[in-house]
This record gives sequence, C-alpha cells and structure tokens, in this order.
Amino acid sequence: MQDYELSILEQYPINVKCTRKTRGAFFCDTDQGLFLLREAGVSRRQVLLMRHVGVHLYREGNMRTDLPVANCDGEYVSTSPEGRNYILKQWFRGRECDIRKSRELLDGTAGLAHLHRFMQQVPPCPDPEPESGPEEDSGERVQSPAADAAFEPESLKKEYERHNRELKKIRRFMRGQSPKGEFEMEFLRCFDGMYEWARQAAEELERTDFGELWDGARENGAMIHGDYNYHNILVTAGGYAITNFDRCRVGIQMEDLYYFLRKAMEKHGWNVRSGDHMLDAYSAIRPLSGTEIEYLKIRLIYPEKFWKLADSYYCSNKAWIPAKNVEKLKTVVMQTEEKSRFLEQLFSFSL
Repeated sequence: MQDYELSILEQYPINVKCTRKTRGAFFCDTDQGLFLLREAGVSRRQVLLMRHVGVHLYREGNMRTDLPVANCDGEYVSTSPEGRNYILKQWFRGRECDIRKSRELLDGTAGLAHLHRFMQQVPPCPDPEPESGPEEDSGERVQSPAADAAFEPESLKKEYERHNRELKKIRRFMRGQSPKGEFEMEFLRCFDGMYEWARQAAEELERTDFGELWDGARENGAMIHGDYNYHNILVTAGGYAITNFDRCRVGIQMEDLYYFLRKAMEKHGWNVRSGDHMLDAYSAIRPLSGTEIEYLKIRLIYPEKFWKLADSYYCSNKAWIPAKNVEKLKTVVMQTEEKSRFLEQLFSFSL
C-alpha cells in the first residue's frame, strides 16, 4: 500500500492490522472487522445516497450491504494529500456468487427480488450541507443528482435508434478496411442476421408504451441497483451480501432483472429451463406485471452483446483486436439459435 493510501486510513477511527490488494482496491483487516478502501469514483452526494439506501435495506429488510463509513470528521469521502477522493466501506469475508451453480443462481435471483421489494419506496436522501459551509437547516430532503437524472431518462426508443445507426456506421467502416482481420470478417458475415434482431426490438418498442413504468418509479421513489451481477453478490458464512451500489438510482427495476438474466443466460447458453426457474424465483417474491414482462422481452430481443462488441471495436485501436473479442463475437452468433428458442418458449416471441 502506498503512503498516500495509508494517510487515508489514518483519517478513520480504526486500527489497521494488515492490508491486501484486490481489483482496484484494498482489503483492510482492522480491530473492527474487514473493510474495503477504494477511490470514490462517484460524487459525494452519490456516496451519501449509497449509504442511505444501504441503511434503508438493513432496517426494512435486514439486508447486508457494503455501507460507506464515516471518517473522524464525520465525512463519508476522504481526500488524500494528492487530492484523490476515497471511500472506506464495510466488507464481508466470502466469495463471489457462482451463477454456474443452479442453487446460487436462483438465490441471487431471489435476492434481487427482495432487494427490489425494499427499494420500491425509498425515502428521499437527506441533502448534504453545502461545501462552502453549513446553512440553516430548512428540513428539505431531496434525492441525489443520480436519482434526479432518472426522472428524465433517455428513452429506450432513442437508445435503440442510436445503437442501430452506430451498427450501420461500423459496418460501413469495416467494408472499407483492407485487409480485413478475423473480427471484421466475422462481423460482416453475421451482420444481417444480428441486425434483424436489433431492428425487430426497435419495432416491438414502437408498439409498446412503458410510460407507466417510468411514472410509477418516479412517483414512488422506486430504485434500482444499477449493476446487479455475480461480482456484486457475495456468499458469506452469514448468508448473501449485495455490494457496489455506485449506480443505484430511481429507475425501472426490470432493468436490473434484465441485466442479471442476460448475463446469466449468456453463461448458461440461453438454457430455457434455467431462465424459467430464474423468472419463477423472482416472481415468487415480487410478482411481475404484464408490462414488466413485455419490457423484459424487448430488452432481451435486442442483441446487446453484439452491439457492445462492435462499439468496443470501433472505439479501440483497430490495429490489434484481442483474440478474446473474436471468440466472444463467435459465441454471441453461435448462441443466437438458443436465444431464439428461449424467447419463443418463455416470452412467446419468434423472429
């Protein structure tokens, strides 16, 4: 650990026994248990919202989350002598959820349903005092900027329109490349079939109005985790813990379920039985409305992974494409038939 990181830990009322490095952070064994120190990466107000949501989840549902802790000055963000902002969070001894194991996959899905139940009506987060100095407390409570941003979200329709334009632009660019590499050849070979999925998702969206989902989230203060995946679900001796609420905000909760379901199905080869069990595990705790099921269907129709790989290619150094990206592209194309069967059997959709 560097001296400037040690200077951060000195700002907290803890005695550090030892530290060890992990992905972009440090585990800290202390006299008060295990903590994780990392650069904040988000605004001070978002850190306060993360803690506010975590406390709400613990009080209302006894759910375990990685709460940011206050330093000796009562602040949840600490600044190093170099001007970097850090947060220290309570952490848990355990391992990441293994979604290749059926039991843990379903437990993770049920955990998301519980999370959503208790995030359907989160009280407003107290507004932090101004940086310039304390003012008389008016008693007003507001959501964080991250939550406010969700009140005027970019519509899914505009997002898909933009992505589809980008896919066509990338195809034009690749057609002009000479010589073409393996990634370009594979992309051009499968483009028409994959683009048809993208076009169909946009067409389905034209026939559906999700305004009631946005309005309900806005009016009730319903929140989402924003990055619910197996990396952020920990299996511990005391049960499951959910971590990394950096992107939590007001939003359509199906966004979390779509993301978790898609990531799981990509690893399970769009196995119909596994997907059906996931939906059952979720809806047994938090029933799904017809509009929410329709939202899931349209999100799953869109070839998100195909677009992401294309966008990553276009924004990267095209002189060297990682072999892993070529392999991922081939896997996405190969799984299209399984995905088609998945959507037909679980959502009554066929292309």
